[in-house]
Amino acid sequence: MKGFTAYLLKKSVWYIITLLIAVFLNFLLPRLIPGNPIMTIVVNATGTLTDSAAIRQIYDTYMKMFGLDKPIWQQFFIYVWNVLHGNLGISFYQYPRPVSEIIGSCIHWTIMLQIPAILTGWFIGNTLGALTAYRKGVFDKVFFPLFLYMSAIPAFGFAYVNVYFFANQLKLFPASLGYAFDMIPKWTNPAFLLSVLDHYRLPFLTIILVAIGGQSLGMREMSIYELNADYVKYSRLMGIKDSKIVWYVFRNAMLPQINGLALSLGAMIAGNLIAEIVFSYPGLGTTMFSAIRNQDFPLISGCTLMITITVLAANFIVDIICGLIDPRIRLTQQEEG
Repeated sequence: MKGFTAYLLKKSVWYIITLLIAVFLNFLLPRLIPGNPIMTIVVNATGTLTDSAAIRQIYDTYMKMFGLDKPIWQQFFIYVWNVLHGNLGISFYQYPRPVSEIIGSCIHWTIMLQIPAILTGWFIGNTLGALTAYRKGVFDKVFFPLFLYMSAIPAFGFAYVNVYFFANQLKLFPASLGYAFDMIPKWTNPAFLLSVLDHYRLPFLTIILVAIGGQSLGMREMSIYELNADYVKYSRLMGIKDSKIVWYVFRNAMLPQINGLALSLGAMIAGNLIAEIVFSYPGLGTTMFSAIRNQDFPLISGCTLMITITVLAANFIVDIICGLIDPRIRLTQQEEG
């Protein structure tokens, strides 16, 4: 366990450093977007008011309220202090709603969609990849080009195709939203739950199919590599049953795929969240898109911070699992120590 402890400490240090850098970028990057969101708020608040002095006073009030009248370095330390105390600020665009309240109302939609879809795609993709490597022949010739094609399609592009054909043309699924537009969200209402499941199907299938392509290709290549390894040839010469050899082959091939699962969870930042926008799904992706479009700095920072923490936590958990199940990691740490 000494090697694992050293491995865990080293990983913890790197993840803490990464988190600190991410917090800084979450604060800085939204503020580099051109434009002045406070002016937009003032225009909406003043309406037809023509008194320039009154407009200026309102503008200064909002600047002070959001802390934008201070130097950027002071804003950063105030931001860090507020984050440490669980305060993500007030939304510009949805003023006076707190950012934490907005994120809390949408993040469960993203978790409900993304996590089951990614895990299901990972499991099915690895199973099919292992089968294509082991069975070969026609099975491999049919599925390998299909996997290659699926892995090359980004989630948002596949989402557009599915919306056009399966929703708009064939009318098999609802085209957008997380539930029927004429329903009031109430999770104790069976009709609402059925509507949620109905709108859930197409985004869920889209993310699964995209995940299957990449995961199956990775598992196929790793399985072929392990099947051609010297220990497999030696084991067969020793007369060990093929079923037992295959178990060790796929167990070894699975280790890199566990890291691939962490990368798949990280894909929520990119294609999968954009796919939410295509479906107008009421999750974190759609909320962040609206925040970027309206230059809502606090909401952008809040969304990206939640995504960053989620991805780092998922990767850290996967690294711990790899350290526990792969003895080579513990041995390497002991040799370095």
